[in-house]
Amino acid sequence: MALRYAVLAALLEGEASGYDMAKRFDASVANFWTTTPQQLYRELDRMEVEGVIAARVVQQERRPNKRLFTLTGAGERELLAFSTEPAKPAALRDDLLIKVQAVDAGDARAVAAAVQERLEWSRAKLARYDRLRARLLDGRTEEEFLAGSDRIGPYLTLMGGRAVEQATTGWCERTLAILARRAALPTADA
Repeated sequence: MALRYAVLAALLEGEASGYDMAKRFDASVANFWTTTPQQLYRELDRMEVEGVIAARVVQQERRPNKRLFTLTGAGERELLAFSTEPAKPAALRDDLLIKVQAVDAGDARAVAAAVQERLEWSRAKLARYDRLRARLLDGRTEEEFLAGSDRIGPYLTLMGGRAVEQATTGWCERTLAILARRAALPTADA
């Protein structure tokens, strides 16, 4: 159900095609919600039928026609109602944490390699978020942006995504250091 509200929130930025919405998800919403293009297009169709978004067809000469979606009054009211409901805590389900939990019974080198891979992925994502932040700020300080911007939600969610990746990076670095120290210790069998 949350995909529906992520779509409604993304449409606050204005009219968009399905392709544009997928790009918006990759650029901003992906730091807290992921979806496939197929899921997104199915949800857009469903929401149009339900009347929470409206679509108009734009004729194109050298490309297929495209549909542009906008929020309706009903969609705005639904998003407002959603924003007043208590948020459910996120459930963390992560295969890497299971591997780390079982490191003593498994292959510590393989676990360390998986943690290293996550670290690199997290650093890359953090760098991407930093580029998005610079683009949003557009030369302004954070204070200037927050005081003068019409919409601060995308910035605040981006900062949440950055905080998660910063924490993940720190955890991975510490975990790798601990695993390396343990590997250097003699075992009870030695």
